[in-house]
Amino acid sequence: MKTTPQTPSATSGGTSTSSDVFPIMAVADEQFSAGDLEVNAVQKARQFAEPLLSGEVLMSGEGVLEHADAVAEILASIGGSTAMQAATYLVYACGHLQRPRDVIAKRFGDNYASLAVEVTQLIHLQAQAREKSQAASDAALAAGQELPAAIVANQTENVRKMLLAFSRDLRVVMLRLASRLQTLRYFAASKVSPNLSIANEALQVFAPLANRLGIWQIKWEIEDLAFRFLEPETYRQTAKLLDEKRVEREAQMAQTVSELRQALSAAGIRAQVTGRPKHIFSIVKKMRGKNLGFDRVFDVRALRIIVADIDACYAALALVHQRYTPMLDEFADYIAKPKPNGYQSLHTIVTDGAGRSMEIQIRSEAMHADAETGVAAHWAYKEAGSKGYAGVSARSTYDSKIAVLRQLLAWERDLSGATKELFDDRIYVLTPNAAVIELPRGATPVDFAYAVHTNVGHRCRGAHVDGVMVPLTTPLQNGQTVEVVTVKEGGPSRDWLNPQSGYLASSRSRNKVRAWFNALAAEENIARGREQVEKLLQREGKTALKLDDLAQQLGFDNAQALFEVVGKDEFSLRTIEAQLRPAEPEPQFDERLLARTPGASAKAPKGGVLVVGVDSLLTQMARCCRPAPPDDIGGFVTKGRGVSIHRKDCSDFLHLRRTNPDRLIEVAWGGQKPGEQALYPVDVRIEAQDRQGLLRDISDIFAREKMNVIGVNTHSPKGLALMTFTIQISDAKRLNKVLGFLTEIRGVKTARRH
Repeated sequence: MKTTPQTPSATSGGTSTSSDVFPIMAVADEQFSAGDLEVNAVQKARQFAEPLLSGEVLMSGEGVLEHADAVAEILASIGGSTAMQAATYLVYACGHLQRPRDVIAKRFGDNYASLAVEVTQLIHLQAQAREKSQAASDAALAAGQELPAAIVANQTENVRKMLLAFSRDLRVVMLRLASRLQTLRYFAASKVSPNLSIANEALQVFAPLANRLGIWQIKWEIEDLAFRFLEPETYRQTAKLLDEKRVEREAQMAQTVSELRQALSAAGIRAQVTGRPKHIFSIVKKMRGKNLGFDRVFDVRALRIIVADIDACYAALALVHQRYTPMLDEFADYIAKPKPNGYQSLHTIVTDGAGRSMEIQIRSEAMHADAETGVAAHWAYKEAGSKGYAGVSARSTYDSKIAVLRQLLAWERDLSGATKELFDDRIYVLTPNAAVIELPRGATPVDFAYAVHTNVGHRCRGAHVDGVMVPLTTPLQNGQTVEVVTVKEGGPSRDWLNPQSGYLASSRSRNKVRAWFNALAAEENIARGREQVEKLLQREGKTALKLDDLAQQLGFDNAQALFEVVGKDEFSLRTIEAQLRPAEPEPQFDERLLARTPGASAKAPKGGVLVVGVDSLLTQMARCCRPAPPDDIGGFVTKGRGVSIHRKDCSDFLHLRRTNPDRLIEVAWGGQKPGEQALYPVDVRIEAQDRQGLLRDISDIFAREKMNVIGVNTHSPKGLALMTFTIQISDAKRLNKVLGFLTEIRGVKTARRH
């Protein structure tokens, strides 16, 4: 008998297998006819796999062939198709075949080959992720620390998403669930405790997945078995508190169900009645969640009555309260007063003649459909987490896809490829340390590098995918392991921003590259501005002046801010000159402009600005504050460039008012010609937590409000996104509404006019 790693079923933390681990065994060159395979698929698959698996033992100690037999039986018990059952044997055979896809396709067809190989690949991926999680746990324990709950929760959610995204054929999910359940059953029967990572993954990944798919009998059994291994003492204590064995409780519930069905039918109420005793994990979770003693857990036994409409709900409730003794303090009417998530049902606790309590839920067919697959899905409030275990958010982005999967499962048909389109938008790959990285489909190694860390992306120069060097434009696939080759110093290439080059598929990565070049440009502008300001100070004989003091006198926070706007030609050196030396006599041109003539005609020149008391006066909008109607504005007469229009709260304008009050001029917005609408550029500054899709969400708001974006400047220091959008508006009042919409976007901290 040969003991082998448990990779074929991935039910015990093993690693992937290859031809140098398993002997490559010869397989008879036989191909089954489609008709024969359809009828005898399970038998044929077992015959094919038996010589390969005979004598092989998993790391759990269970025989591989016996494990496959049990998994096939579990699938059959929940209505799994013969194709799913047959694939069980082919999955375990893959590790013994040199070219498993080719061999299985030749014997059984491409459908079986794809299913078997995809399950095997998923097993390998999960095993790596589990090993990574276990290594982190071991390291924390060795250091005398607890693994942070946030890390556990994040890794668990990544494994869930990875499982679903990688398993685009629903049968793959079913095979994994059945395999994990069988492994737990084996450990329980052999009275051997599994590796805790196996039990943790079962409780935190597979049980919630079975719940979301509506496979209740697998869900509760996985939960009970995993909990038994994780907290054996609590499990034993709770088991002792139950006054009946499970079989006896189920028999009693079956009798109650039968009695209620007959009573409801006799009363003319058409109803479905189902019952299921609570299992141990559910009892403990309720006791912990509500801080109850066992004697206060009244729903150890539970019934559900589904009727046609609301009137029938209350009629059924009246009948129940007539037959049993209600505990009025425990009654809840979620029909009259639904839960915040929309859940509706009647909940009542009653006791039978023997004094045994049971919970009864009564709801209409429509309510039941909403509770099971709608916005108030059962798991949306049941999977809120319990003490000691990471909770599961029911608001994650793939929940709608889960609802579709549940519908597909109910139909139970050959689903090969039927769910492909559901997960076409995301892929999940691994770092060399088996951390799961989520990326958009079509992502490249450069996208991967930026997802790991911004600096890794900047310094990325090559990549190995599954140990093979590949071009940086290579699209990544689900389950691949990616290792980035970096240089010590350097930055991204401008070619990466070219859509035709194929380097980047993620908008988040593109934003990070743009931010790098924007930061580089800012450094160049600062250097250029510093040079210009220092030359000016030398020319004016003011080299002893502190640069920060000068900047603050001009309305800037520090010298760097002053240098940057000077380097970008957004702040004139003449303004600095005016600050450094007394005002000179104005040219005759300026004095004529400043002559106020009472009663002079007022004309609105081109641009929509009315200069009061001056006719045909040249005007220009100041770039420092970008005014737009109906902003309160003021004018400043420049030397040879007409009147510069500022917002009155502009820092530059306030400085000019202090230093050159005699050159100010009153201005106001003029009317527009019929059929014309002037557009004014304004800057919107947004500060947000950097995340994927942020730029897209912001752009959607501007597009929806029909505001044209003519410029974008982004910077991402330490996980923050600092963005400046230049948009065109005709009326600044509309901007306040848009700013309100922007602040509602996830992650946005502030959105204001710059």
